[in-house]
Amino acid sequence: MIIEFSVENFRSIKTKQVFSLVKASADDLLGNTFDPNVISVSPLLHSAAIYGANAAGKSNFIKAVQVMRQIVLNSAKNSQRGDALPTNYFKLCESTIGKPTEFEIIFIADGVKYQYGFSATAERVLEEWLYAFPKSKPQRWFIRAYDKENDEYVWDFSSFFAGKKQVWKESTRENALFLSTAVMLNSDQLKPIYDWFSDALNVTGIDGWNGAYTAELCAKGDEKEEVLKFLKSADLDIDDLKFESKKIDASALPDDMPLELKSHLLKELEGKEFIEIKTVHKSAQGKDILFELEEESDGTRKIFSFAGPWIDTLKNGKVLFIDELHDSLHPHIVKFLVSLFHNKKTNPKNAQLIFTTHETSILDQDIFRKDQIWFCKKDRQQETEIYPLSDFSPRKGAENLEKSYLAGKYGALPVVSSLRLLGE
Repeated sequence: MIIEFSVENFRSIKTKQVFSLVKASADDLLGNTFDPNVISVSPLLHSAAIYGANAAGKSNFIKAVQVMRQIVLNSAKNSQRGDALPTNYFKLCESTIGKPTEFEIIFIADGVKYQYGFSATAERVLEEWLYAFPKSKPQRWFIRAYDKENDEYVWDFSSFFAGKKQVWKESTRENALFLSTAVMLNSDQLKPIYDWFSDALNVTGIDGWNGAYTAELCAKGDEKEEVLKFLKSADLDIDDLKFESKKIDASALPDDMPLELKSHLLKELEGKEFIEIKTVHKSAQGKDILFELEEESDGTRKIFSFAGPWIDTLKNGKVLFIDELHDSLHPHIVKFLVSLFHNKKTNPKNAQLIFTTHETSILDQDIFRKDQIWFCKKDRQQETEIYPLSDFSPRKGAENLEKSYLAGKYGALPVVSSLRLLGE
């Protein structure tokens, strides 16, 4: 579960932006909230929607979460000394060029609240810190800081943190996280934090899924019926799904592909299988007719690709970040997908959904609480700012949020000017 995420000096985000899923004091739509029953944690929100103009930085916010996760998972095991970290500073101000990007996330893993963050340039990690809250008072587990003058790291380990600290410290490269390195070298104490990033946090853009996630879920057995139920609930006329595992066929590769590239691909894919997906529809005569997934509409393929992640997230209480949720989907489908997170029956383990969208038909106080709606805009210096609807205190039942937003009351709208065509 996520409590709060903040990022600074990343792409279009210059100053520190803080995004919170902590429930505000209002008591409306309590089904959209939950109490995690964890020490030092207030009630949280099941979902949040982020609105804003094109190029306002919504995708950069989602990307920031994705990059933080990527660095945690890959910096120690999938990179070498000298490899660049995927940070990307704000380029439109001299004061931020070459300066570190900072990420921090406050979350719950295995019933304990953690506060973890780091700052880094492409070349090295400059700071890294971790606090745990197994009791009411925070426990500082470790702090790492780069001393530029002496070209060395200063470390601070507390008595709350156990294990082979010296070995892990000496094994941590300048372009790797201590958390990741220590877990790779068998730190049991840090494993729940790493596993949360690996298993409980899922981040994707509009092209992030192609159906493979859903297909793999169906291959597990009983999950296929849940996927079919999901598709039918979304009003898709799909009666069944057929899956067939196939090995890579060398003859299927393009004839004009360079021989060296073809050999490399075949070596990489040797022994691996891919799942071919077919949908089953009933003909007017009641016969089963098979379709390739590519023959289905964009919306159907999108819903199919969502089915696996949605079911997995809801069933296991995970956190799902998704960019451009509305893409190729009818507004009622978007409402349906979000509503699954607001229902205790479909969301028994308090999964969370955070998404960006342009779909304003769900911008409604009967669907979302004020603290669940966020806006994203760029100022005159082209810096991204993220802020909640609760900053504006709209009147419950007396203000149409969709109309107010489209009228510009909350900002975060594109400024469209007239276009003079050539020859005018």
